[in-house]
Amino acid sequence: MSKIADGNYTTVIYTLIKEKQYNDVIEIISNMSDNNRNTRPGLSLLAYCYYYTDDFQNASTIYEQLAALWPQETDYKLQHAQSLYSAGRYEDALRAANGITTNGYENKVRKLTAAIRYGMEDIAGARSLLETNSGLNDDPDTDINYGCLLYKESRYEEALQKFLNAQTMLGYRPQLSYSVALCYYKLKDFTSSLKHIGDIIDRGIREHPELGIGMTTEGIEVRSVGNTLTLHESALVEAFNLKAAIQFEKNDIDSAREAMTDMPPRWEEELDSVTLHNQALCSMDMSPTQGFHKLQFLMQQSTYPQETLQNLLILYCKHGYHDLASDVISTYSPVKDKYLSNYIREFVDAVIAQQSSPDEAYRKLDNMANKLVDSLRKATRSVQESREARDDKRAKSALLDYENTLEKFIPVTMAQAKIYWDLENYAQAETIFYKSVEFCNENDTWRLHVAHVLFMQEKFKEAIAFYEPIVKKNYNNILSVSAIVLANLCVSHIMTAQNEEAEELMRKIEKEEERLYYQEPEKKVFHLCIVNLVIGFYAKRCMLSLIENMTKHIIVMRDSFYNECLVFLNQCEFHGKEVATMPDEEESTGKKELNNVTCEARLLKSLILRQLEY
Repeated sequence: MSKIADGNYTTVIYTLIKEKQYNDVIEIISNMSDNNRNTRPGLSLLAYCYYYTDDFQNASTIYEQLAALWPQETDYKLQHAQSLYSAGRYEDALRAANGITTNGYENKVRKLTAAIRYGMEDIAGARSLLETNSGLNDDPDTDINYGCLLYKESRYEEALQKFLNAQTMLGYRPQLSYSVALCYYKLKDFTSSLKHIGDIIDRGIREHPELGIGMTTEGIEVRSVGNTLTLHESALVEAFNLKAAIQFEKNDIDSAREAMTDMPPRWEEELDSVTLHNQALCSMDMSPTQGFHKLQFLMQQSTYPQETLQNLLILYCKHGYHDLASDVISTYSPVKDKYLSNYIREFVDAVIAQQSSPDEAYRKLDNMANKLVDSLRKATRSVQESREARDDKRAKSALLDYENTLEKFIPVTMAQAKIYWDLENYAQAETIFYKSVEFCNENDTWRLHVAHVLFMQEKFKEAIAFYEPIVKKNYNNILSVSAIVLANLCVSHIMTAQNEEAEELMRKIEKEEERLYYQEPEKKVFHLCIVNLVIGFYAKRCMLSLIENMTKHIIVMRDSFYNECLVFLNQCEFHGKEVATMPDEEESTGKKELNNVTCEARLLKSLILRQLEY
């Protein structure tokens, strides 16, 4: 900054504070001489600015110094405790708060102590402190605090009502609107949640254009907006993170990534732990290494989102890093009971056991499945009874319990089936899936895996019945469907003599790829290539079956058909020299020069020519 003339420091500093340029104030005061900086105004302003730049550690240090130098000023003691709490140093904050005994500060200390207890997961202690203030019915802070406690106790309906009551008294507050959206999210009411998120974002765009919302997605080069007080009060970071979580849960990963890039830009070292955690999850399909690095980094910090440990374990298991999952469980054994539910602990333990003892893993998973089935049937009865009694509130709660239990049951069923899938015992995997049809029949993930199992058993007609509804549901956005799903459906159509359906689907894919190329030339998609490749593998079988039937005189073909086959095989022979037909380690001939499309095309052509001789 340019040099400030003597006598103008006070005007400049307070003008900067009014404009919320706290970092500039910190720089000015830090460059002052010790005599000027270590005064009561200098230290007080420095601590204030540190606090509002989220540098709570430095803020707590200076407030502690102020409280020691001017012990008669209770506000410094309170701000010292508040800074320690904001820094996550709950034990130190509790000691500092308990040391404040000045008359007139009881209510403030009680609220801060309750917040500290809440941060320490001491819900009973926090509730006890709040109940001391239960007579303050017109205090919106009381509703907000009780809402936070109810949320922590998973009583989301009651928490929502408390937040809505506070919103009625206070009017629109971004952080309060976020709390409402979070409760709707937990209640699976994504539409209502997104509405409140939209309100937060729209107001942020309108009232704070300087925060550069959406600029990163638009490709505009922007600077970091920093962790300013404005950003904190706007609740924009929280809103975009929640929006990404909703899209992620709906399996719309592209929209989740877009929500993460739409938030106000900050440098990576400025990101909060929740944003870093969500970035890691959204990048796993494109860059798993980067995603794992971010989750591992978070686990090394003093505080991190509670979901980090379970997500790291599940992703290690998903990607086959079972040894790393075991190491994480051993390393973080002291906190696993705090951060992992019984369900996650049992599930991860069973998946890891699969590597050394599939039978033991199956037994563990089967025990989990049986418990979850009992819970599902109990929830189903509760829903039916509530509807018969016309108790909508109870029915809604029971339905939410059912959905949450089903979310746990499906991965267990998948893990059981995978044990037999890995053993290539597809019939037994199919049996496991059909045991769960009572609950999972409408779930697309379950239906997709059933389709795969049927396809591997060459039950093509049955596979179509499971693949086709999934593809039709996403027909207008066909490229959002996995390429292998489209390929398997095409093959199933061809193998059941439904060539027209296969060709129609392939034309749709080709048309969508061309449209995407013109709209986003830099984006590469290979759906049609993969479909053609998979069909090619099955084309050999079709031709061999055809030749066999012609040899047995079951069918007779025209000469023009033979000519078309020969032209096709000539093209395969010409272009297939570098295209291997099997992995090197699986070569049956032991001669690499025979392991290509050219060689196989010649063999097929020789069989057709022999047919013509006869």
